[in-house]
Parts: sequence; structure tokens; C-alpha cells
Amino acid sequence: MTDSPRFLLLPAAVIAACLLSACAQAPAKRPAESGQGEATAPKVRSEPLPKMELTGQILYQALLAEVAGQRGNLGLSASAYMDLARSTRDPRLARRAAEIALHGRNLDMALQASRLWVEIDPESPQARQMMAGLLVSANRLDELQPHVAKLLAQEGENLRDGLLRLNRLFARYPDKKAVLAMVEQLTLPYVGVAEAHFARAQAALNAAEWQRGIAEADKALALRPDWDIAVMLKAQLQRAESPEAALDTLRRYLAGHPQAREVRLQYARGLVGVRKFPQARAEFQRLLGDFPGNADVIYAVAVLSMQLSDWATAEENFRKLLGLDFAEMDAVRLYLGQIAEEHKQYGDALRWYAEVAPGEQYLAAQLRIAQLLAKQGKLDAGRRHLQDAQAAGNADRIQLLLAESQLLRDAGRTKEAYELLAGSLAGQPEQPELLYESALLAEKLGRHDVMEANLRKLIRIKPDHAHAYNALGYSFAERNLRLVEAEQLIVKALQLSPDDPFIIDSMGWVLYRKGDNAGALTQLQRAFSIRPDPEIAAHLGEVLWVLGRRDEAKRTWQEAAKSHPGNEALAEVIKRFTP
Repeated sequence: MTDSPRFLLLPAAVIAACLLSACAQAPAKRPAESGQGEATAPKVRSEPLPKMELTGQILYQALLAEVAGQRGNLGLSASAYMDLARSTRDPRLARRAAEIALHGRNLDMALQASRLWVEIDPESPQARQMMAGLLVSANRLDELQPHVAKLLAQEGENLRDGLLRLNRLFARYPDKKAVLAMVEQLTLPYVGVAEAHFARAQAALNAAEWQRGIAEADKALALRPDWDIAVMLKAQLQRAESPEAALDTLRRYLAGHPQAREVRLQYARGLVGVRKFPQARAEFQRLLGDFPGNADVIYAVAVLSMQLSDWATAEENFRKLLGLDFAEMDAVRLYLGQIAEEHKQYGDALRWYAEVAPGEQYLAAQLRIAQLLAKQGKLDAGRRHLQDAQAAGNADRIQLLLAESQLLRDAGRTKEAYELLAGSLAGQPEQPELLYESALLAEKLGRHDVMEANLRKLIRIKPDHAHAYNALGYSFAERNLRLVEAEQLIVKALQLSPDDPFIIDSMGWVLYRKGDNAGALTQLQRAFSIRPDPEIAAHLGEVLWVLGRRDEAKRTWQEAAKSHPGNEALAEVIKRFTP
């Protein structure tokens, strides 16, 4: 059974009263005639209703339309109202036809009805609004302009608001550059109004025309120099090409408008985006003075304090949130657990994690509990905890299984870790995460045939899986085999994920294996600058050593060893070159 709208089946007398009511109405009296002197009623626009007699045929068609709608036959209902609107020229009937057709998802009929409505009542904003929305849905941008232009012209004192709403009309239209061109045309009569340039800048942002957008935002600010949202839009446009330029725009504006809180909030978030955590925290702390009870600002200060390893400030602010109405309370508990772990207060950490309720943070909390138990020498208890944890679906079950496998791997029980995943893979042989992780474990066990088979299968199932190409290519390079194919695989991985430091490291390593030490150095230095990982440091140091830059190699290894004591790959290369 299909769901249909609940149409009110009107008695004949009511339909008769509603239809063509203009013929039964006397002209409204003017104030002087009604004896009210100079008082005037608010101006109300009158619809152009037809003056004609109500006939039996009209009444029959109206009843037919209503009964059809009541019974769920929306096509017949809309068609009957459409015929009636054409014959009577009543705008209310055209509107009714359009509304029913739209509800029945008959866009062609709705468009015909709304055209008729506009034709009968060209001054109706509602008619043109419906017409505009339908034209956008039908991707008929060429017909849209006169209707939107008329709507803007009708805004009167509300023109500025109308210009600010302009881009919402085109939100679902796919060709954003065509929208930009139309917005520029529609706003031509209003170039002396700041909101017109703001609308153009918004359209340019959506069309990825950054420089055009910045120019329009500047024009808006020239007309309204103290307009916070315009400077925020300009910064948003600048951020696409230069995050630093965006920050500079916000910084200069704040120098003259220190109380612009939303601008300062965007500035603080921008600082986080470029990883300037100390400056970002200072801005959020200033905002905290303006918004002392604002949970979002308190949360930002707490998270940034964690980034800066300022555990005391982080804990203080997270605890403040416990007494507020904050939507992400489980995230707060998760962070408080991590702070307790950092202080080696494992009992407190476990209590915080245990308080995380089922939901977005639940799985992460269960993984932390298991890891913490294993860290305390309770590996079997950690495994049991993962096995008993609630799983919202198969994706959660996979994550719990992978976490259990990682516990075994960290404990040096690689064979058991592999067998755990292989057993699950037998029941779901095309599960991507199981294929990938079991391949890495197979390689650790020297089962290179299994590793290659699993990775090639994964590539076939998910041809956009960058790390599958990388893992296979790196394995060949590490064993100094099939280096041409290894490089091809890693090139493909880089095409899919060009800024991944581990894939860049693999490219450096395969170039080193092929004898291109200079090319290898360039890639490895880039990878290490993105992420100073100990295994990348091991590779970088080896290439530096071979190039005769031994002091740099030793320094690279020593600094990495300080930050990552006990890393096997790093320890092995240091022992090999500096026995």
C-alpha cells in the first residue's frame, strides 16, 4: 500500500463557497466610506480572481479532483485541478494543481501548473518561488532568471535579506559555474548594495573561483567595512589557496574589531588547521573569557591542551564539561581516560573508559580497555574483553577482531594473530580489512605467497585501495625482487594517495634499491618531514650513510631512537651500520 496525503473531502456547499468566490463578494469599502476617517488597513495584495458563475460542471470537476486525491490517485487529482484552472483562470486552482502534482512527484505536471499560476497571477511571489524551485530541480536554469529577478524586485525593504538567501535557491544545481554567472547577472541592478557582492562571493566559493570570490568579498567590505560575515567569507575563499593569507585577513580585522567573536572563533580554528596549537589555544582561552560557560569553547581549549601535552589544563577543562549540558560527553570521558593513562593511573583510566555508553565513542573505549589490560600483563583478560564487547554490526565486529589480533602481535604471538584473522577470513573471504591485515601478518611469518595472493585479491575487490598497492610494492622492494613492478605498484599508490608519508617512504626505498640514491633521498626527506616515523628515519639514515653523509645519518637515527626507544627496524639498521 502506498502512502497518500490526507486530502480534506469538502462538502459541495463549502467547495461552492471557496471556488470563484470573487463573484459573490462586494468591493471592499475605502476608509472614508466606512466612516473610519484617516485610518488605513495594512495593504494586502488581492489575487486576480475570476468573475464567473459557479456551474454544475465546475462543481463536478472540483469534487472529482478532491475525491481522487482522497483515494490516493494524485495524478488524476492534479490533472482535474489543472483542467479546472485552465477553464476558470482561478490562481488558487492552479496552485492546488501544482501542490498535488509536486506531492505526487510529477515534476512535469507541477511545472505546467506553476507556469499557469504565474501566467494568471504574475505578481504572486509564492507562484514565482514555486516556479523557481521546480526549474532548478529540472535543471532548467535558462528559464529561471526572469522569475528570480522578479522575486528580487518584489523584496522591497527586504532586498538585503533576499540577496543573502539567493544562493540557497541554487544549492542543488550541479553546474556551480553556471550558477555564478546567473548570480552575477541577477545582482547587476544592485551593485551598490553590499549583499549583492556577498552573494557573488558565495557563488564564487561554490564554483571554486577563489580570486573572483575574494574580489567580490572586498567590494562587499568596501561598502560595509565592519561586516563580520563578509570578512569570514573572504578568509574562507583565501584558505583554499593560502591558509596563511586567510589567517592574516582575520588577524588584521580582529586588530580593529577585537570583540568580533565569530571572527575570532574562525581565526582560532584556522590556527588549529595549520597546527599552530599554542596560538590557537591562546585565542580559544580569550574566547573563554567572552563565553565562560560555552561548552564548545571549553572543549576546544581542553583538546588543544592535550595536543600540547598540558595535561593539567586539559583535565581541568574536561572536568568542567562534566557539569554542563555537552552533547559529546562520552568523548570527554574517553579523553579523561587517556589523561589518566598518561599519569599511569590505570584504575582511573579503566573507570573512565567503562563509563562510555554504546554510541560513537564506545568502540574506541573498549579497545583502550583491552590495550590497557594487555599493558598490565593481562593479555587474556584483554582478549576476553574484546570478545565480550557489544558490536553494533559487522563493521564493529571486524574492528574488535583486528584489535585482538594486534594484542597478540604486540605480545610477539604473530602466528596466533595470523590464525585468528585467517579463521575469520574463511567465513568472509572478500572482507577488505581482513585481507589487508592478514597479508601483513603472513609476510611477518615469511608466507609471501599468502601475502601476495591476499593483496592482489584486495586490489581486485577495491582498486582504489592505495595501501594494498603500497604493501605489495614495498614487500618486493624490501626483498630486492621485481623492482620494476614494485615501482609501478608504488607509483599507483601515490596516484591514489599522493601525500601519504608511508607511501612516499616506499617510493624512496624502491629508488634506493634501484640505485637512485639522490632520488631516494628526496623522497625520504619529504616523507620524514610529513611524519618523523622511526622506520622512515631508519631508511633515511641508511641512504644518508651510503651517500657519505654519516654524521647526518647518525643524528637522524639517534634523535629517532630517543623518541621511539625499542623500535626494531631502527635498532636493526643502527646495529648494522654502527656495530
